[in-house]
Amino acid sequence: KIQDSKFHIAGPSNGGIAAFHVAAANPQYFLSVTAFPGYMWEPSPTRLQAISKMCVYMYVGELDEYMWHGEMKKEAEFLRAKGTVAHYTVEKGQPHRLETLAGANAVRLFENFEETKRGCNK
Repeated sequence: KIQDSKFHIAGPSNGGIAAFHVAAANPQYFLSVTAFPGYMWEPSPTRLQAISKMCVYMYVGELDEYMWHGEMKKEAEFLRAKGTVAHYTVEKGQPHRLETLAGANAVRLFENFEETKRGCNK
């Protein structure tokens, strides 16, 4: 989706990791980054700073077998400390593949785009 000549980037699992890296490498093109689940693999302060003006949405399953919870939470906390609108949500009872965000439930992801219109910095 294009808004103000910028995109919203999103992806599941490795696609979520890729979304973070593409957004960090090209921050001028993106308003938000959403991972369900995903995080910035091997983050650096420079990469995290690059996405700090975007809205960031991170979803992980409570039962995620890859245990991405810790790294995702840490990155969300770092970004919030920088003044970024960074959401970290644990989906109850869900494994790595989030059924709570699939099919008709994907509307929740599109709601993030609408939320982005209200601004991404505190």
